[in-house]
Amino acid sequence: MSVLAFDTAAPRYPRGLAAAILLAASAAIAGALLAASHPSPAWQWLHWLGKPLATVLIFVLAWQSRPAQSPRYRRLVLAGIACSLLGDVLLMLPGDLFVPGLLAFLCGHLCFIAAFTGDCRFAARPWLLLATLGFGAVNMVLLWGAIGPALRIPVIVYVVVLASMGGQALVRARVLAQRGDPQAPAARLAALGGLTFMLSDCLLAWNRFDGPLPWSSLWVLAAYYLALWWIARSVQRVEPSIEKEAAK
Repeated sequence: MSVLAFDTAAPRYPRGLAAAILLAASAAIAGALLAASHPSPAWQWLHWLGKPLATVLIFVLAWQSRPAQSPRYRRLVLAGIACSLLGDVLLMLPGDLFVPGLLAFLCGHLCFIAAFTGDCRFAARPWLLLATLGFGAVNMVLLWGAIGPALRIPVIVYVVVLASMGGQALVRARVLAQRGDPQAPAARLAALGGLTFMLSDCLLAWNRFDGPLPWSSLWVLAAYYLALWWIARSVQRVEPSIEKEAAK
């Protein structure tokens, strides 16, 4: 007798690439921390090299994931990570490119939302989406007085899109789990990524508008790379396995 079973473990990943991502992310974080405490071009360059390199390697992780959830899902996740890479570069360049960087990340979140609606209707579990939107609204209210008038509209739009991305990732994970979909483990990774992305940007907003947070580069960048890592890992499809048992 044949029994159809599904592997409930998270998708596997290449260990060598994972080590390279960890090394690049660590360089980006260490460079930022050391440049802040011991200003030096060497530490600044360590950050400038490590930050985009880590994102590029995460892009490669998503690109190499075989088999993918679907070609569409892979394309949209890759587009989202590419937009995040553009945002990384814009925010590192000289001058105040906060709004262009914000726009790049916003486009990335729209790509992720599109990826998360391929096999699950948007807001299929409204209370989950409302929870993430509520979290974003609370932070906006608390930071409202510290946000300059010229930035308020862009920030509001960004927060709505970011919270919608995190909420839809949660919705998808919930829906796929409830219907016993074999891709539920990968959807949980995407949900973890979406929520961690929200955490990273929340910390970044408080650090920028309310005042410096202790070790802010560590918390913001660690959460950011972890978010991209989980979203990239969600690209790989969870394959069903056939277990054969002797008929009795």
